[in-house]
Amino acid sequence: MRHTFPSKLTFGIFDHLDEDGRDIAQQYADRLTLAETCDRLGFYAYHLAEHHCTPHGRGASPNLFLSSVAQRTRQLRVGPLVMLLSLCHPLRAFEEICMLDQLSGGRLELGIGRGSLPIELSYFGIGADAVPERYIEASEILVKAMKGGTLSYQGKHFELNDVPLTLRPHQRPHPPTWIATNRPESAAWAAANGANIACLGPASVVRKITDAFRSHPEQNNDPDDQAPFLGLLRMVVVGHSAAHAHSLAAPAYDRWVKNFKFLYDVNAIPVPPNLPLTLDAAIESELCVVGTEAFVRRALLDQLEEAGANYLLCQLAFGDLPLDASQYTALAIQSGIMDRVD
Repeated sequence: MRHTFPSKLTFGIFDHLDEDGRDIAQQYADRLTLAETCDRLGFYAYHLAEHHCTPHGRGASPNLFLSSVAQRTRQLRVGPLVMLLSLCHPLRAFEEICMLDQLSGGRLELGIGRGSLPIELSYFGIGADAVPERYIEASEILVKAMKGGTLSYQGKHFELNDVPLTLRPHQRPHPPTWIATNRPESAAWAAANGANIACLGPASVVRKITDAFRSHPEQNNDPDDQAPFLGLLRMVVVGHSAAHAHSLAAPAYDRWVKNFKFLYDVNAIPVPPNLPLTLDAAIESELCVVGTEAFVRRALLDQLEEAGANYLLCQLAFGDLPLDASQYTALAIQSGIMDRVD
C-alpha cells in the first residue's frame, strides 16, 4: 500500500515510567539507558507523564528525571507530557521550566495540563471543583512569566505582586508547548495558541481531532517555523516473530493495566469504560501494535495516515518489558520506518 504522509513525519518516545516490579533505582537506570539508545537512533523527543501516589507512574517529578535524560543525551529533546499546573505553584513551575530548558541547551518540549485523575490531586488537598480555575490561572501566569521582567497577577487562587523574574528559558520566546487531548474543541484551542497536540485512541477518532486542529485558521505563516506536531500515541512491541512479540507484550500489558487500575481499585472508582483489559483488546482498539518489524511498520503507517498525524509517540517501555526488548523495538522502528520515510 502506498502511503501519503503529512510533512516531516517524526518519531518520539512517550513513557509513564510505570512500575516494573523491580528496584526503583534500577528502573530509572534502565530508562536512562533506553533514552541514550533513542538519542543515538535519532528519535526526536522523550516525553514523560506525571502521576502521583500510584505505580502507574514512578516519574512524580518529570522535570527532575528529564534533567538526567538531558545530561545523558545530545540531540533528544525532553519534556513532561504533561506537567500538572493544577498541582504546583505557577511561579515554581516557571522556574523549573527555565532550569530544564537551560540545562538541556534549549531542548525542552513543554506539555501542560490539569491531570486526568482527580484522586491524585486530592492527595495534595486540591479538590476537583478547584482544578479548572487553578489550571486557567496557572497557565495565564506562565504565559506572562515567559515575557520576563516583573510578574504581577491577581486571581482567586494565585496572587503575585511585582515578582522579579531572574530566570529565563533558553528558547525564545518560549519552549514549544503541548497539550494531551481527545477532544476536537481542545485541538482548536491548541491550533489558535500555537501548541502541539498528543492524542490517544483509534485512528478514526483521532482524525476528528487532527481535522479540528487543521481547520483552524493559520496563526503563523512564517515558513521557517516548525510545523505543529499532531501526535498519535501507540504502545509498540516488535519481536523476532509474531509469537515472540506477543509473548513479550502480553505479560507486560497485564502489569501495565494493573498499575493503571491501582488508584481506581483502592478508591473503588470504576475504571474508564474504554480501557482495554487484555492485550488482544488493546490491539483491537489500536492502543497497542505488536508483531514483526514488517507488520508493525504497515500497521503504524496505516494508522498514522488514517489519523492525519505527523508525529508518532512510541511507548516502548511499559509494565515489565525487559530493557533489551524495548531497545530492539526502538531499533526496528528506526530501521524499518524512520530510515524509509522522509
